[in-house]
Amino acid sequence: MEGRDRYLGEIPAWCPGCGNFSILNAFTAALAAEGIEPGRFCIVSGIGQAGKFPHYVKCNTFNGLHGRAIPVATGIKLANHELLVVAVGGDGDMYGEGGNHLLHAMRRNIGVKVFVHDNQIYGLTKGQASPTSMEGMVTKNQPFGVLSEQLNPMAMAVALDCGFVARGYAGDREHLTALIRSAFYHDGFSLVDILQPCVSLNKVNTWEWYGNRVYRIGEDYDPRDRVRAFEKALEWGDRIPIGVIYRNDRPSFEKRVPVISGGPLVDGSDRWHELKERLSGSLREFY
Repeated sequence: MEGRDRYLGEIPAWCPGCGNFSILNAFTAALAAEGIEPGRFCIVSGIGQAGKFPHYVKCNTFNGLHGRAIPVATGIKLANHELLVVAVGGDGDMYGEGGNHLLHAMRRNIGVKVFVHDNQIYGLTKGQASPTSMEGMVTKNQPFGVLSEQLNPMAMAVALDCGFVARGYAGDREHLTALIRSAFYHDGFSLVDILQPCVSLNKVNTWEWYGNRVYRIGEDYDPRDRVRAFEKALEWGDRIPIGVIYRNDRPSFEKRVPVISGGPLVDGSDRWHELKERLSGSLREFY
């Protein structure tokens, strides 16, 4: 797509055939389609193959600790709520180490857009089971098969009344690009779980495996019907739906924070000096 190249950063260091390439292409295509200036958005990540994502996009970035992308993204959004703030990570990063942060971000409905590169395996640390690995799956660290039940992030998000819940697939880039654009402009928290193969370490959930199961949700589906959304979120196995599963109109967290109602905190240098003086006065009084 014309204009997509202006967002490209460093040359990606992923395995040939990795689904991350398609996700990167869809993401930059969405940015180009919306004409979003590189200085008007920020990508935050943790650790993992998906954690490298900010290095490959030309914009404001923050690459932090494993599982901690969402709290950093929350702070950035509250400091400058006019900025498009994106958090990216793998299924282990977001649903494992970062699962606690994910739950409360959905509860608050902070306007952060979370994109999970879900390959159902830990890729950077060489192939142990992740929270979304299927029960019974044999890995290097689980030679007798995964004992734990597979996490269903879509059902979890619907249960928490998450503002925007969607699933995409790296093998359907046009559809994924449209999902990303929708997530950008939802007023509140957005969770997009993106199914992708790990060609090096996951020999079960391959391009062929997904290709035989994934289908687009029809236009007659109503994502505002929460009961129907639960039913759709629970579909897994022979048929896997992709598209917007659930959405609602809950007010975003930043709209309910009085201190930023007058404008972004980053624009309030006078307020910072006032706060600094008040804190200094308190310290002098007590110490």
